[in-house]
Parts: sequence; structure tokens; C-alpha cells
Amino acid sequence: MYIIEFITNNISTLFALITTGVFAGILAGLLGVGGGIVIVPVLFFLFQSFGVSPETAMLVATATSLATIVPTSISSIRSHHQKGNVDFDLLKRWAVFILIGVLAGSWLVTRVEGTILTLLFGVIAVLSALNMLLRTGKSALYQKLPGTAGQTIMGTSIGFFSSMVGIGGGTISVPLLTLYNYPAHKAIGTAAAIGLIISLPGALTMLTLGSTPVDAPAGTFGLVNLASFVCIVPLTVLFAPVGASLAAKLDAVRLKKIFAFVLLFTGLRMLAQLFL
Repeated sequence: MYIIEFITNNISTLFALITTGVFAGILAGLLGVGGGIVIVPVLFFLFQSFGVSPETAMLVATATSLATIVPTSISSIRSHHQKGNVDFDLLKRWAVFILIGVLAGSWLVTRVEGTILTLLFGVIAVLSALNMLLRTGKSALYQKLPGTAGQTIMGTSIGFFSSMVGIGGGTISVPLLTLYNYPAHKAIGTAAAIGLIISLPGALTMLTLGSTPVDAPAGTFGLVNLASFVCIVPLTVLFAPVGASLAAKLDAVRLKKIFAFVLLFTGLRMLAQLFL
């Protein structure tokens, strides 16, 4: 009922969500980012246009983004796996630590103010973008991944921070892996799989443990807005393979530049909303 009312009374909103789904799907396949880097800021500003407070808008955008990443990641994983770009050995080593980080981060989201998540999203996006832009064309800082202790910290941190800002893990894992001389295409494909490990438990935690704010948009259960989920998901799943096909045709340097500019624009816009 809420979903039907949401769609029929908000045609412009529906168009915005459709556009978001298309771009999120392409970016999920192209950059391994799970689409969250697009979905979070779009929903953040969109919900505010309904009269939702910035704090609530960020909380619901974060949780809803994680929910949409679940099916998108599955579609993206299949496409990247067919091209041999998913490192399952790395996933086996990191999965438990990523999950621990996700459970801690997603639980914390249900307890903190939305402004903290907005600040964290902006900072992560901008720092990741600057790192990739400034290091474009340069050799990696390290020639191989660190030992067990280092990879444990990496996996846990990726899960923790990604779940807190509603992104699929590629925003952090791709630049981090390439810093250690990890092949860009394989980093992107593996990030798609990391996105599933992050999004599924994260979304479930926020759906079941999150208390729905009084000013949340219609169709919100826990912290997940199901109306937005229904509008976005079919298109992200449809267009994720398109992005994966494009990824296989682009060189590593160009992929890094695309990824970096998307992150920089998104991060600056979120910070501007917070401080201006």
C-alpha cells in the first residue's frame, strides 16, 4: 500500500529513482562499488525533499543502499566471475573479518546520529578519490599484500566503515588493494563479492534492529525504505552486467580515474550539505 502510494504520488521521484538504479547498476559492474556511492547521496537529498530531516535521511539512505546492494552484487559477481576477475582465495581469507566489521558497524548505525554518518561518508569518499587521482600512473606503494595481521585489519576495517556509510566495499577495498600492487580489474571484480558480504548482514541488521524515525519517508521499515528498494533494485540488477562488460574493455588507469572522479564529486557534495 505504501509503495503504490509512494509511486503514484511522486512521478518525478520515481524518475529520479529509475535514473539512480540505471547509474548504480552500471557503476556496480564497472567499478565494483555496489552502487552505494550513487544511491546514498541521491536518497539522502531525495528524502530531504519530502521534509525528512538530514539526520533521518542519512540513516535511511544508508540502510536502504545496503539493501539494494544485495541483488546488485549478486548480478555483478556473476559477470565478473565469468571474466575470471573474482579472487575467491582472498575472499576466503577475508570473509570472517569483513563480517565482524559489518556486524559492528551496522549495529552502530542504529545507535548514532545521521550527521556522523554523513561526515564519515564524505571523508571516506574524498580521501579515496584524492589517493587514486594523485597516484594515477604511479607504481604501487607495496609489491604484495601484508601478512595475516595486516589483512585481518584490512578486512575488518572495510566491513566496518563500508556498512556504516551504506557502500558495497569497493570504495575502500579497490584503492586499498591497488595500493598493494593488486591488479585493478581483479580488485574491482573481488570488490563486487565483498559487497555481498557487507550488504546482506548489514541490511538485515538495520532492518531488524533499527528503530524507524518518526519523520522517516513512507514505506520505511526499521531503517530500510522498501519503496525506494523496489524502484531501484530491478534496474541495478539489469545494468550491472553492462558495467561489467565495460570494465573488461577499459584499461586500469582509466578505471581508476573514473572511480576517483565519482568518489570526489560525491564526497564533496555530501560535505557541502553538512557544513554549508
